[in-house]
Amino acid sequence: MQPDPKRNPQEAAFEAERGRLTGLAYRMLGTRADAEDILQDAWLRWQRAPANDVENPAAYLSTIVTRLCLDRMKQARHRREIYVGPWLPEPILTDPSLTVTPMETLDRDVSFALMTALERLSPLERAAFILHDIFETPFNEIATLLERSEAACRQLASRARGNIAAARPRFVPEAAEADELADAFFAAARTGDTKVLKQMLADDARLHTDGGGLKAAALNIIETADKISRFFAGLARKPQIGRPLLARRVNVNDLPALLSLEYDGTRQAAILDIAAGEIRTIYIIRNPEKLDRLWADANLNDPV
Repeated sequence: MQPDPKRNPQEAAFEAERGRLTGLAYRMLGTRADAEDILQDAWLRWQRAPANDVENPAAYLSTIVTRLCLDRMKQARHRREIYVGPWLPEPILTDPSLTVTPMETLDRDVSFALMTALERLSPLERAAFILHDIFETPFNEIATLLERSEAACRQLASRARGNIAAARPRFVPEAAEADELADAFFAAARTGDTKVLKQMLADDARLHTDGGGLKAAALNIIETADKISRFFAGLARKPQIGRPLLARRVNVNDLPALLSLEYDGTRQAAILDIAAGEIRTIYIIRNPEKLDRLWADANLNDPV
């Protein structure tokens, strides 16, 4: 049961911060399920906190959530080491055209480019960058939260910023341009038209497919427009692969995406990162553990 903000000031204070804290935990951990577990643990700790001793609930709750996330990341790192194939974050719906927008407070960068770049950082670098560059937390507060000096926290954020800069596109396309390119790409991918696909892909494009060992997916990242176009052409030639049983165009993590139910009943989210009129990166998520919430949020019902 969710706490009722009308019952007492402590619950109201927690609810006022819930969206921001969920966004913080999601960026730290990369999955909605883990983020929600952290929020539940944070709520239990908040209930035990002496209310009169907490002068700044937002800072106090940020400290609880960040430290819980750092502890959880130790477990997550081991799981990632034994994960089958490339690991991708759990996608979230960010489509204003839909009635259900479950994480509307994620009004800052949650692109897959950023989320995958965050995975390459150390836990402390990740925390310092997210807190300062995304949530605008002052370094003196971050120092207290991470139990490091302010100078050390500045260095952590600076190193993270340098590693992430290359992942962020310099030119963000207009929504209409991105949608037009996405629709053309998804159509060409179904027919396997290598010539058309190569025209839309950047020469150094990358394809990540995440099945988590539960669904068929490439075990390695596929690189270059030529290899990616041949990959889709190979899929299109397989006679057992027909039109999807269900398909819906949406925005996922602020990127154009196609949610589909494939011929064999596999749920799939195909997400495109577009910059300067080219598709730079394709993310295909087939791991069912990462798609249940997305399906529900998009109001999709699989045909029986």
